[in-house]
Amino acid sequence: MKKQDRKLHRHTMNLGDLIMTVSSCAKNSRETVATVADLLASGRVLLHANGHASRAQVVR
Repeated sequence: MKKQDRKLHRHTMNLGDLIMTVSSCAKNSRETVATVADLLASGRVLLHANGHASRAQVVR
């Protein structure tokens, strides 16, 4: 059976808060960077600038 993703309540946080939250659960900094990059690239996390949401482009 496929494990379903949990949806958290939507709330606004800045990029630094996202990184700190992920790093508190990650084993090391490489895992933190990979997880944040995946969240941004997949569209699960959106960046807001000037009131407009936009997907981030992660260049590898």
